[in-house]
Amino acid sequence: METGKVVVERVGGKSAAIHCYSKYPLKFIIPNKVGPSQIDAVWIYTITYGGGIVSGDAIKCDISVGDGCTTVLTTQASTKVYKSVESKCSEQVLEILLEQGRYSSIAERMQDYQVIAMVILLGPKLKFIQDQIQENVKNLMSQQLRIPSGSSGRYGDIDDNPFFTRPSFLASCSVFGPKGRGVVVRIAAMTTESVYSFLQCQLSGLDSLLGVAPYR
Repeated sequence: METGKVVVERVGGKSAAIHCYSKYPLKFIIPNKVGPSQIDAVWIYTITYGGGIVSGDAIKCDISVGDGCTTVLTTQASTKVYKSVESKCSEQVLEILLEQGRYSSIAERMQDYQVIAMVILLGPKLKFIQDQIQENVKNLMSQQLRIPSGSSGRYGDIDDNPFFTRPSFLASCSVFGPKGRGVVVRIAAMTTESVYSFLQCQLSGLDSLLGVAPYR
């Protein structure tokens, strides 16, 4: 059952929240002004009563963003998830509808890329995997994104450069958390097979921790 919904549309040439509804345990805060007045963006802050997601909470948010609108969905701080009590599970579902009109759709913006993936590696036991995957991604991307010398300076846009071939697989790594104990790997690829092959290779070292390697 829906616990919150926000609809953002163009009103008077600017983005505006034309509908906002929420009920316990969810609340929305939409400030009238964030940043300079010429900025056209609706900021939506989500708040949960109790200081986080507690045992038994079921939250379902629907966010609809119209053509030409800019919306920021965020929280005031990191969301705490508390331990379950008496096996009561918690659930949070977020559904976002991006209107498609004269602006390019997500499919058009994705171009030939068919797969989006994100892998989160967190904890001291995964340090060797984190170091390995960061080094491998760095080497892989430096090879795939290299443009032949002497050609890069003549083209203002990389898409106009005839010497550049769009890679079928893209990956990046970001460190997060206290003392950089976590690594996020983001992947965009043209085929699911290439993603499975990448994950199978990069996560093969987990068999010593899990008893079997993922994606085997």
